Amino acid sequence: MHGHPKENEPATRRWAIADPGNRREVLLLALALVVVLLTWSFAELADEVAEGDAHRTDEALLLALRSAADLADPIGPKWLEELARDFTALGGVGVLTAMTLAVAGFLALQGKRHAAVYVLLAVGTGLLAAMLLKGGYSRPRPALVPHASYTYTSSFPSGHAMMSAVVYLTLGALLARFQPSLRLRLYLLGVAVVLSLLVGVTRVYLGVHWPTDVLAGWLAGAAWASLCWLTALLLQRQGRVESEPEDGLAPP
Repeated sequence: MHGHPKENEPATRRWAIADPGNRREVLLLALALVVVLLTWSFAELADEVAEGDAHRTDEALLLALRSAADLADPIGPKWLEELARDFTALGGVGVLTAMTLAVAGFLALQGKRHAAVYVLLAVGTGLLAAMLLKGGYSRPRPALVPHASYTYTSSFPSGHAMMSAVVYLTLGALLARFQPSLRLRLYLLGVAVVLSLLVGVTRVYLGVHWPTDVLAGWLAGAAWASLCWLTALLLQRQGRVESEPEDGLAPP
């Protein structure tokens, strides 16, 4: 008689873990923790940049990607430089805007109008946040090497790195929600991460950003995307954004 509760306890724990409501609560707590950690990391990095502690490392990394004989020439063949311009364009305002509008239109045609509006707001406010951060820090662009891409804003944080993280991570999580298997979900989220990384790395390779600008952009963008996922989950609980399958990894 006394052994029955212990025998049933593992099954009870498994049930609790598998319960969609419990998993959603765990996801909420995890996303909140991620937002806090990423925001703190960005603030610490910004302090180091403001105090000049990271300048020597920035210079060393930037020069390592340039030919010693000609600082105007990035290392590698010419086709690699052209490929870098192609990848860096994936973080441009035009490409990200077109992609966001396409996904929002798709959601609207599916009848998920609230989710479509939310995607537009998440990306739009992310762009505004990036502009405010750039204006607040006003860090000059690298003058150490010639720029291989046109620039017209300040340097910190990298807008391309930040906005690519905001858009690709948000849309990657959205698409993952529709997939039945964990393998496909991880693949989509992995593609989103790789695209964000490629955009950031090419900004340094083309000489238009210090490495810390890009790292700060990744941190800020990932924090913003995580905050958007967290907010969407809370809105779904209130029925203000259309819900997706309970076994998804992240909200739209």
